[in-house]
Amino acid sequence: MSWIDRSFPTSATPSDLVGRVLGLNPGMMTGPGTNTYLVGRRDPILLDTGAGVPEYPPLLERYLAQRGWARPSRIILTHRHPDHLGGVSQLRARFRGIHVSKMIFRDTSLPESVQDLRDGQKVEADGATLIAVHTPGHASDHLCYYLVEERALFTGDVVLAGSTTVIPSGDGDLLDYMSSLRRIQGLDVRRIYPAHGPVIEDGPGRIQEYIDHRLMREGQILTALGDGIATIPEMVRRIYAEVSPALHPVAAQSVESHLKKLEREGRASESVVRDAPSLWRLV
Repeated sequence: MSWIDRSFPTSATPSDLVGRVLGLNPGMMTGPGTNTYLVGRRDPILLDTGAGVPEYPPLLERYLAQRGWARPSRIILTHRHPDHLGGVSQLRARFRGIHVSKMIFRDTSLPESVQDLRDGQKVEADGATLIAVHTPGHASDHLCYYLVEERALFTGDVVLAGSTTVIPSGDGDLLDYMSSLRRIQGLDVRRIYPAHGPVIEDGPGRIQEYIDHRLMREGQILTALGDGIATIPEMVRRIYAEVSPALHPVAAQSVESHLKKLEREGRASESVVRDAPSLWRLV
């Protein structure tokens, strides 16, 4: 993600049931910053907490006051990445006794007293029903949340407004990610509330764009392999020739995720070379 819009509003009310407060952490990987959402008419649920930026809690409290709210009823998280749960300790200090929930899945360290939240579980607020949808790929513990009353989906980092999603090495998995895109494509989604960037009004169209983009990139990688290009740096230079070299490390992650997917599918194989980039070939 390389888009930063510093004019992006720090707070907004995109619907009667949804408010948005920006995490104030703009950057190359976060765009204008991480969106946190307040869902419900009274005693709203807070979805994600931002990265822990000191200016975020006062901004959140000002927005709560504007809406006539004293505090969130609880916090739910999309996934474990720091720009989504980094503000938990701040908010626990501000809102004593607040409950925090996420899917606990392959977690090695978490804020204290996090409650487990499972696929299909309902989380209810006044006038709003959220259903957790397990969508691994960007992170193994990733949950999207379907807002029944609006036919809307809070997609976290699975679908974004301004760029494609990074599939990190380690906990990321592109094959799982494509399955997650297909799963949310099967939901009755009208609008998308992403973790980064503005509301996406054509949810189905954006999901299809994401699927098409990944299939296009996979085709480019298969062509490169067929032409005898065997290393990730060589593939990046060819496929991302028109992209700034500063973004090539992120592009390399994307290429690696595609190659690992192809390996899982039995369509490519990796040969590890000591002190040199791995060599890839078609199977």
